[in-house]
Parts: sequence; structure tokens; C-alpha cells
Amino acid sequence: MSSPTITEISSFAVDVEEGLSKYPKQLPSKYFYDAIGDQLFQDIMAMPEYYLTNCEFEIFSEQRADILQAIGDAPFELIELGAGDGTKTKLLLEHFLREQADFTYRPIDISGNVLEQLMTACAQEFPELEVAAVEGDYIEALTQIHEEHNERRKVVLFLGGNIGNFPLAEAKKFLNQIATCMDAGDLLLTGFDLKKDPKVIQAAYDDPAGITASFNLNLLHRINRELGGDFDLDQFFHWETYNPLSGEARSYIVSRSEQKVNIDQLHLSVHFEAWEAIAVEVSAKYGERDITEMAQEVGFEIKTNFMDKRQYFMDSLWELKP
Repeated sequence: MSSPTITEISSFAVDVEEGLSKYPKQLPSKYFYDAIGDQLFQDIMAMPEYYLTNCEFEIFSEQRADILQAIGDAPFELIELGAGDGTKTKLLLEHFLREQADFTYRPIDISGNVLEQLMTACAQEFPELEVAAVEGDYIEALTQIHEEHNERRKVVLFLGGNIGNFPLAEAKKFLNQIATCMDAGDLLLTGFDLKKDPKVIQAAYDDPAGITASFNLNLLHRINRELGGDFDLDQFFHWETYNPLSGEARSYIVSRSEQKVNIDQLHLSVHFEAWEAIAVEVSAKYGERDITEMAQEVGFEIKTNFMDKRQYFMDSLWELKP
């Protein structure tokens, strides 16, 4: 499971060729997550500046009984999009098992490496837990689960503020796609990073230790390793911006000089102007009004919201309307 599939490799190649042939250039942030990227992201989550993980960890630590009560007593499938190492989710799993909730855990992740680690950890920590992981694209995996026609209620988790990785129009499109893989009465628990002091947000994505920079630049390393690229990483650097009006933090990889990069597997030569940027990630922040309007637009009703003490972060529980 830890080795990429042919489909993954070809998708990566296609997206790299398409993104680096555009102007302005862009690369999808989902490709940050190979084995090295997974470890670097674990390091990011441990940084004091990266408040998101601790905020959601606090919510799950202190409000997990309320979360289970809001889900209800009926049997359910707990489906997690982008499960990662499951650190926060394990707080819910432990509580749900202790309360003898009738559920199955269905982690979904594009990284087979991280799914393998998660399943091993769950088998050791929760031997009584039924785990059925799905490796791949979120919507394809959700569609696969939906087509199983399981009678259990679906409780879909999309945590960590990952919805912010989409520009607003794409976020709504993505949530609509999730809704098509659900039935009326199913639940969606989504993590939203809330608007706050811009200095706090900026530091979370541009840490002084340079871990985030290494994480982003690993994308160029991955192109070199997997597609035969010859990116000289000394000739590129990470740049971060935050716009408090739009609520968008945006990450870029910037070329220090005019240069040419060759990618052998793609038979592609990419020209960079000096200071030309590759857009690699958007991380949107939301106000409560934004969240309410989004839920209504995509066919959900908000059941309840869970926030940390500082009100930096919100996990919002939505129910799909008939």
C-alpha cells in the first residue's frame, strides 16, 4: 500500500505538466503528501506557531461527549477525508468505543503510506475497532462507499481546516460533491479555521524554523525524484501572504533567477523568469456568517458548532437536508 499506484503516478505527472505549462504557474497542494511530506507535516503540527492542530485537539478532548450526543444513537459509519495519522480523531474513536457506540471507521487518504501507518496504529490501540480504509481521491472514495448501499448513517469528517485549501467557489463545489455521496439525514463535521489576528495566521504558515518552507519545497524534490526533474532547490524559496479582507493565506514557491528546469519523464522544459512564482496552496479563513451561508447554499443545515476556548477554530456539524 505504501507504493504509489500507476493511476497516482500518471495523475501526478499530468497535473505537474499542466500546472507548470500555465501562466501563472500552479501545482496542487495535495501532492505535498508523500512519505517525506507526511513527516514534515507532522513536524508542522508540532510547531508552537501552528495553532490549528491544538485548537481542534482541545475541541475533541473537551467536547467529544457533546459530539457523540449530537451524532445520536443510531449505527453509523465514521468516514474521514484526509485521515492523516489520526492523532485528533483517535480522541473521538476512544470515546465512541468507551461509550459502546455502534460504528465503523472508514479513513480515506491519498497517501497509502500514511493510511498504512494509521491502520497499524488502530489495530494496536483499538483492536476491537472495525477499520475499512480507502486509498485515493476523496470523492471517488466517497462514491465507492456510497455505492456499497450500507444502511448505516454516514458521518463524514473533514477536519483540520482543510476546506480552506479550496477557493470559495471550489469549496462550495467540493461540498456539493460530498453531498451527492450522502443521503438525507447524514452528517458532515467540517473544521473551519476562523478569522483572527493576521499576525497569528501569518506565523502559522511562515514559521521561523523554516519547516513550512521545507514542506512546500519538498514538492519540487518530489518532481525530481518521481518524474526526473532537475530543480535546483537553492534557486527557489517559499513565500507566504495573508489577506485579512478575503481571509486567504496563500503559499508560493518563487524562482530566484531566470532559469530552465527539465523534467525528463514529461519531456518538458520549463522556463522561469526571475522572481516568477508557482502558486501551491490557498488556506482560507472564515467568519461564522461565512460558514452559515455556505452550509445553506450546499443543502445542509447546521446542527451545532464546537469552538475552542480562544475561538480560533470551529468544528461545525451539518445535517444534509431532504
